[in-house]
Parts: sequence; C-alpha cells; structure tokens
Amino acid sequence: MPAAEPPSAEPPDFEIAWALADPVPGWLTRDQGRLLFDEATAAGSGARLLEIGSHQGRSTVLLGRVALASGGEVVAIDPFVEGRLFGGTPTRERFRANLERAGVATAVRPVEEYSGRARPGWAEAIDLLYIDGKHDVWTFSDDLRWRAFLRPGASVLVHDAFSSIGVTLGVLLRVLPSADLTYVRRTGSMALFHRRRPSLGDRLRILRELPWWVRNVGLKVLLRLRLRPLARLLGHDSPYDPY
Repeated sequence: MPAAEPPSAEPPDFEIAWALADPVPGWLTRDQGRLLFDEATAAGSGARLLEIGSHQGRSTVLLGRVALASGGEVVAIDPFVEGRLFGGTPTRERFRANLERAGVATAVRPVEEYSGRARPGWAEAIDLLYIDGKHDVWTFSDDLRWRAFLRPGASVLVHDAFSSIGVTLGVLLRVLPSADLTYVRRTGSMALFHRRRPSLGDRLRILRELPWWVRNVGLKVLLRLRLRPLARLLGHDSPYDPY
C-alpha cells in the first residue's frame, strides 16, 4: 500500500483533474466525471474511495486527485483479465503508467483481483463506492455487497446504469426492493445512490428511468443491425452506443 499523502492546503480542482484524466482512454464523460469528482470530494478528509473496474485509469485519476488533496486513498480493484476483450497485462501497464503520468500513483492502492474474491477478506471501512466492473446482472449484484463497508449516508455511484441491460436489471432486482439504497439522480448513465432507507418516492424515481433505458437498448440494437438512419430518428447520430 502506498504511503498516505498529507492533505494539501487547497481543495481539489476539477478542471486540473479532468485535464489529466481526459487523455486516458475510457467511457467516462466529462459530466459523469464531475459527478464522481464532487461526490468523492464530499466524502471528506482522509476518505477511502473504492473503485471496482479501473481499466486504464480514467476515473482512477479523478479519484486520485481528490485523495491527494484530502489525505485519503483510492482502492482500485481490477483483475486485469487476459484476452483481447479485457486487455490483460497491456491494460495493467497502461493503468500504472497513466497514474504515474497524472501524479496520483502514491494515492492509489491497486488490488489486482476479482471484486467478489477480494470482498470476503476485506475489513476496512470505505467512504465512497464506485462500481464500473463487469456489466452482467450477477457480477453487478455481487459488487453492490461492498456497500456493507460504507457509513450511513455515503455515496454509491454506478456507471452504465439505465444503459446496460445487466446493470439495469441489477438495479431493478437489488436496489429497487432494498432497504438501504436510495436513488438520488443520474448524469447520463452515471447513477448516484445514497446508503440510506428509501421512501416510496425514491423507488418510483427508479421506475421513471425505464423509458430512457428502453430507448438506449433500442438504439444499441439498431446500431448492431447497421440501421443508423433509424437511430437518427431517435436523436442519436453516432456510430457508437449511447452513453
């Protein structure tokens, strides 16, 4: 584990952090990055920020800048699975190089393991949970179990919520009926939850996102079928998936 950096006298600056993170390949948008950055900053001095799914470090750099300023740390969990789809060793090396280039490596504790294997032996409190791991319903549901280490009221951020089929089904199956997760809002497909008891209105806000999710899934299907003209009719003029 790297030695904790003393907190700086100045609060973290998003513009500086984003300028360092944006060159790193990844799918986190600026607006989503702002939400993640602000919630991490709100976690307070000395916060432990746990990230599931680091890839090449785009979001890790943002969290690392917050940790440097607050005297906290980022726990970055990613197994860096070998193979063309996941990247393996080349992705791990790029991840490390990107952290060094951004000057945040000393604030990041990499955990090169599957999140489901790392959790049973974990015993430390965390102050923010960011989930951007494997997007199937089973893995996402298991990743949500990390919230047991969060203090009441702490933030849980989920990337590709109401965009990915697996993640959204996980939200419906695990978050909607839960007694300790409240949906707050989303920025694009980045959803923010707080660890507290939800009201009926909080649960209904999740259901109100379903038409947006159906639209996103429909656009993905049209793009796979190479029907971009139809996708344009739905307001999506890009060869890439929405969000």
